[in-house]
Amino acid sequence: MSVYSAIVIGGGAAGFFTAINIVENQPDAKVLIIEKSTKLLSKVKVSGGGRCNVTHFGLDLPELVKRYPRGKNFLKKAFHQFNTLDTEKWFGNHSVKLHAEKDGRMFPSTNDSQTIIDCFLAAVNKLQIEIRINVAVESIVKEAEYFSLFTSKGEFRAKNVVLACGGFPKKEQFGWIEKLGLKINAPVPSLFTFNIPNNSLSKLMGLSVPNARVKIAGSKLVENGPLLITHWGLSGPVVLRLSAWGARELAEKNYTFSIGVNWLGEINENELRENWVDLRNQFAKQNIGKHNPWEIPNRLWLYFLETADISLNSNWAELKSAQQNKLIQILTNQSFEIKGKTTFKEEFVTCGGVDLQEIDANTMQSKKIEGLYFAGEIMDIDGITGGFNFQNAWTTGWIAAKNISNHI
Repeated sequence: MSVYSAIVIGGGAAGFFTAINIVENQPDAKVLIIEKSTKLLSKVKVSGGGRCNVTHFGLDLPELVKRYPRGKNFLKKAFHQFNTLDTEKWFGNHSVKLHAEKDGRMFPSTNDSQTIIDCFLAAVNKLQIEIRINVAVESIVKEAEYFSLFTSKGEFRAKNVVLACGGFPKKEQFGWIEKLGLKINAPVPSLFTFNIPNNSLSKLMGLSVPNARVKIAGSKLVENGPLLITHWGLSGPVVLRLSAWGARELAEKNYTFSIGVNWLGEINENELRENWVDLRNQFAKQNIGKHNPWEIPNRLWLYFLETADISLNSNWAELKSAQQNKLIQILTNQSFEIKGKTTFKEEFVTCGGVDLQEIDANTMQSKKIEGLYFAGEIMDIDGITGGFNFQNAWTTGWIAAKNISNHI
């Protein structure tokens, strides 16, 4: 039985990137990618609405690591070796030009995730990297000079093994990894939207505000950013960031909790009350149903007025004290009861995985098992939306590849 230089477990972003860089660094390396499903690079395909948010532009290291709820200190070391600028350069060297949008997210200039997939498949073909799909790993045994991988399609052997198989939703799915003596932190979902069942807000699905402030009651979790109303509740960057930072805390609450939404973002209740007299005087004779000072979407503004029991035909000067107070409260701290979550589009991200204390951040090698490496979300690392999870895959995959190629 032949022995591969390296077997990469996982046919996703981290797996392909690791395998390609191993052979680019060491052309004589014999590398195999095995994937348990029949689909390769499936998350790359759906990322960024099918455009693939490859990385993020314009953040220095201290700011970059702040985008990772888990793994910040670990990545602080790793990003010194391969960062966002290196990602842009790598893809450029592989004939994929990236462009940055105003919010810093970077996509292929084609705005098509297939461009990234084609890049990887072309590189794998050129480098003669072997791929086998529908192969599920059942156990790994470390022999004297190689690893034996026992799978649904028989035994494979390799001098080095890379775990790049992404996150799993249940801890028992990590069983074959735990048998290696590695500590696993139980996975819980990250990057999800909030469900608000039986709420009249859902009739406004599709509306958004550019900068809302959302706070989870009874916690320190609070975020500012674009907020989107959906047919099931609330989404948008501000909710996704909250779900990432609060992944474990919200799981403990069984995804049942209260939030307060400030639809005006930076304007708090006290500031709004101080300015209210001026607003009434300024817009006294104007119809309140046809004019709002904050450029809130019209349908959303009418919803606020209806909720505050204000007639759409009223003028600003006609507002009663009770109506005024209710409207101020709605604008700056509207309360919603969250019951459940929904996975963000088709992008599944977990908090949890192989404990980072098991891994050398400088090499991505196991501290216990020589020749065993890690790349991507299989580790207890996850980022908020914006290309940060892919950047983790590129960085950790590149470091693992470099160290494997140095020891083949």
